[in-house]
Amino acid sequence: MQKFLFNSILSVLSYFSLTTTACLRTEQQIQKFPEGFLWGTATASYQIEGAWNVDGKGVNVWDTFTHEGGHVVNNETGDVACDSYHKYKQDVALMKQIGFSHYRFSLSWARIFPDGNAASYNDLGMQYYRDLVDELLTNDIIPMVTLYHWDLPQALQDVGGWLNESIVDHFNDYARKCYQELGSKVKYWITHNEPYETCWSAYGLGEDAPGFTAHPSTYPYQCAHNIIKSHAKAWHTYDSEFRATQKGKVGITLNVEWKEPKDSTQTAAADRSIQFMLGWFAHPIYTNGDYPDVMIQQVGRKSREQGLEESRLPKFSQEEMDFIKGSSDFFGVNHYTTRLVEEKIHSPADASFLNDQDTLESVDPSWPRAASKWLYEVPWGLRKVLNFIKAEYNNPEIIITENGVSDSTGDLDDDFRIRYHSSYIQSMQKAMRDGCKVFGYTIWSLLDNFEWALGYSEKFGIHQVDFSNSSRPRRPKKSASWFKELIANNGF
Repeated sequence: MQKFLFNSILSVLSYFSLTTTACLRTEQQIQKFPEGFLWGTATASYQIEGAWNVDGKGVNVWDTFTHEGGHVVNNETGDVACDSYHKYKQDVALMKQIGFSHYRFSLSWARIFPDGNAASYNDLGMQYYRDLVDELLTNDIIPMVTLYHWDLPQALQDVGGWLNESIVDHFNDYARKCYQELGSKVKYWITHNEPYETCWSAYGLGEDAPGFTAHPSTYPYQCAHNIIKSHAKAWHTYDSEFRATQKGKVGITLNVEWKEPKDSTQTAAADRSIQFMLGWFAHPIYTNGDYPDVMIQQVGRKSREQGLEESRLPKFSQEEMDFIKGSSDFFGVNHYTTRLVEEKIHSPADASFLNDQDTLESVDPSWPRAASKWLYEVPWGLRKVLNFIKAEYNNPEIIITENGVSDSTGDLDDDFRIRYHSSYIQSMQKAMRDGCKVFGYTIWSLLDNFEWALGYSEKFGIHQVDFSNSSRPRRPKKSASWFKELIANNGF
């Protein structure tokens, strides 16, 4: 009997030992990412380059906007910024040290075409980007290039900017030249960064350059219409002229907050809100070439309530819809935060892109807030965003092109940033287990930099930059070491 009991106990212990080992192995597998998963970091030309009038660069809208004064905290500018135009080798060395597999950066349109058009081509400007790409490849870092990150040549803005349909051809000429000069070495292209912000913040709210506020019910829609067409044309140009030889991919980066219903009665309001933010651009490109049905209906109804005979939302022709549909090889996602949404009817007298949605947004007071007044730490929102994209847009290949958190000091001891990224990466991991096809994650940002209308008052970098020192020294924060270990392990 004793022998039987002893053997039974050994069997039970053996079972639990094997089970525990299996569970640990499963947990370890869950914490690792697929082989070849891309870990990268991101910046944008105006935010880091400086050299605003060097080597033939033309004036862009942010040069004008900041030099006018009154638009940016402390009237700060990007004239020097991080001086990455002169320090790009140092920046690449920082990336190499951490182990990043890719670097997402943007080209300055006005550095390459100072007047915005092909006739003004400036090879000195292009040479800077050739040198940067070569330095990245020498250090085994994949260049991921954004064609447009908000710094429109002023000469094009002077004739209407994104409100003038002629910009579609100008953008295509610019894209073609970039493909020609850099495409043999660049395999990931992003046409536009966050067109929602271009069209609402710059042409509606007026917080970003060029700072338009007078027509918030029409200008944002006109802007988006032309941006979508410019994206599609640039994609088709690559597809027909360069893909066969260069074998790269072209996508677009869209920003999205998760829109959580404030309660169970507000699901329609929350869906309407995300369609107006993400679907505005994603639905035409990834679905059927046209705007979301709810957006067409809502803007049409609000326009009629104003006494207008036609909707303020422009219409695509069937030919245009066919051209736009499917014009992307991957889906770039910039995600930072989440909002609670409920319905609120707005008067036709207060017509605007935002009020057309008939919604009201709020936050849960328990959510931790970053230095940015809009940025709350809500990691589960990323999983919901990714699953929404999977369901809504036929499960596309996704790369997180920006995710990050701000502070106001730039201190080297940034445990809060480690916590933020860790929780969001784990949320992304859960979405991948849900079947979302995420192939990379990109940190915003490599460096503390010029944060648009907030100047240097908010810092997102994993490297501190001393903007009071003319040499702009960089120092790694604690989060840089954390990312180095994460990437070396390809997971937690």
